[in-house]
Amino acid sequence: MRRFVLALALLGVVVPVAAATVPAFAHEHPSGITDLVTPAVVRVEAKARVDITLLDHIGELVHVERSYDVPIGEGTGTVVNPEGAVVTLTRVVRTDKDVAVHAANKIFAEHHKVKIPDDFKRHTLKDKLLNHHLQECYPPKLPTATCIVDVTTEIRVFPNISRPDDEGFKAEITRVGDKPDSPAVLVPVGRADASAGLPTAPLAAQVPDKDSWPVAVAGFTGRPAAGLPETVDIAHLSAGGAGEGGRGFRDPENKVDEPRKLGALVDRGLRGGPVIEDKKGEVVGLLVGGGEDGRMIGVREVTKALAEARVIPRRGPIDAAFEQALTRFHTHYYGDAVPAFQRVLDLYPGHVLAAAHLKTSQQKRGTAEDEGARRAAAAAGDSAAGPPLWPFLVAGGVLVLAVLAGAFLLWRRRGNEEEEAEEDPVRNTPPSPGPRPVPRPEPRPGAQADRRGAPDETADATVVVGRSFPALPRTTTAPGTPVLVARDPGGGPGTRETETRPDAVTVKQKYCTACGMRLGPAHRFCGYCGHPTEA
Repeated sequence: MRRFVLALALLGVVVPVAAATVPAFAHEHPSGITDLVTPAVVRVEAKARVDITLLDHIGELVHVERSYDVPIGEGTGTVVNPEGAVVTLTRVVRTDKDVAVHAANKIFAEHHKVKIPDDFKRHTLKDKLLNHHLQECYPPKLPTATCIVDVTTEIRVFPNISRPDDEGFKAEITRVGDKPDSPAVLVPVGRADASAGLPTAPLAAQVPDKDSWPVAVAGFTGRPAAGLPETVDIAHLSAGGAGEGGRGFRDPENKVDEPRKLGALVDRGLRGGPVIEDKKGEVVGLLVGGGEDGRMIGVREVTKALAEARVIPRRGPIDAAFEQALTRFHTHYYGDAVPAFQRVLDLYPGHVLAAAHLKTSQQKRGTAEDEGARRAAAAAGDSAAGPPLWPFLVAGGVLVLAVLAGAFLLWRRRGNEEEEAEEDPVRNTPPSPGPRPVPRPEPRPGAQADRRGAPDETADATVVVGRSFPALPRTTTAPGTPVLVARDPGGGPGTRETETRPDAVTVKQKYCTACGMRLGPAHRFCGYCGHPTEA
């Protein structure tokens, strides 16, 4: 039993590790990752236009004129900016073979009816005179030359558009390398296309350095046509290798001889085609080699050649619109992808891939495969079922908590006030009553009215408040001398009585007859002037 449990435990450890290891080798390449590059892949064909004039003066002088188109190279290129700049290999647009020798062999064989191979080698004839004229026809040009040769190179680029263009557009060389597999840079003669330009391919910053890194290659085996689309295949970069020598390929499972497979693709027309990184869809190099040895030169050599040619790689408006459409398409939002691809076709009507994806999106729009339609249906079902209950429950819970918190705070506040009242006895003592108001006396009948007018009967009782006055100077008077004093308007000389309401207490107030100040009930002399109160 213990052995069985141990075996299960080991199996549980080994299986996850194996599952995590297998994808590193037996991986699946992402679908559609090459869509960012293939619209910018073009077919490049170069030929030499040889205009040759043979001066036949064996008998009578005869000028024989011929024009020959001599193929130089063909392969695949990649557009790197909207203006139509193309990067490819030097061997595609330039050859080490002497096309003037080829033209001399051909015109001599046609005019003199002799057998001369149609190749790029110098030959000799048995007839000494004809052989002398043939050798004088070969370059370099001498004063005694029997041939006048003019060679021009013509390069044509054929983009991948929905209506195949048999003519393409002309391009000229701005930079070639010293070796056949060095990058070459071409620029179009005139405007390559409409104002929006051409689709371009993104260039990577560096080449992945890991072994068996997954990539894809793309190119054309002939001029683009409805029955001849671009060729795309997968591969894996091997570790090591840099510079113009190239980096090799290796199948991590050793099931496919990738160098041989890619070498065959090079011979078929993918020479100079882009090598596309599998994660981001960027160009990391160009396909070189041939035969049984397909290799790659890295993006560092490509960007160096572009810098020497003063060509700046950049993306254009077509690429931005196409990337947005691809995002919707590969995430299965076909309803949103339809107008996005239509926008791309408005900018570039010949976009083959946009037209193909638009057709697919129109077919799948609104179906079960359309993620946007499924989400819309799910949202409609949720709205038909009514609003969810949980927001109301949450709101009710929050309200209850708020009420409880408010009640708790109010209870704590009242408790604190009671504790403070118990601790501070002064705050609990009721305030002492103030001085009782002194009622205003009623005027006596027949009393002379005050010059300031009669008092307001509706006013409240006036409270008499004692006021302090500065001391008056003492006045000495002899007995019997009259003294001018203030008189009470309602009372007689010497005293004034004040009456109040029936329910009020009667207060009798005495005043000094000399200075008019108030006198206390037991005072015999005025406290201010010293005058006797009984005088």
